Amino acid sequence: MTAPPTVRAARREDRAAIAAIYNAALAERASTFETRPRTPEDIDAWLGKRHPVLVAEEDGRVIAYVSTTAYSPRECYAGIADFSIYVAPEARGRNVGQHLMQALIRAAEGAGFHKLTSRVFATNVRSRALLGRLGFREVGVHEKHAPLDGVWHDIVVVEKLLPANVK
Repeated sequence: MTAPPTVRAARREDRAAIAAIYNAALAERASTFETRPRTPEDIDAWLGKRHPVLVAEEDGRVIAYVSTTAYSPRECYAGIADFSIYVAPEARGRNVGQHLMQALIRAAEGAGFHKLTSRVFATNVRSRALLGRLGFREVGVHEKHAPLDGVWHDIVVVEKLLPANVK
């Protein structure tokens, strides 16, 4: 059994690895509607703000990341963070995502968020199972949410309350 990965806040020098992990997922066409590959410069906008961005590192190499963004620009939703998680293909199936998500839950609580949300392709059963194990609730399905390469996809909306910040 291998040791769990090191999870830490993303740094500027992680940008290329984060972009490469995202671009590998983009090429698979199974977890994002985006079609434009990301560059390290695109990742700059994510770093150093209120919304946590974490990486999982193994032997000095970034093998996964999770990022959060604002759920909505409306002030009344400032306590909600939307998240995305991506694991490098060679690191999948080893609980890397679970370790990363557990750290994200703690980091989001520490940043004052009261809820995490995301949208997951309905066909992405591994991600849905992981989120279910971590206490995320499947709120509903958006049917034919968007097309990807000419095929419409349903997405499942998930959420998790962070009780320490529900006041």
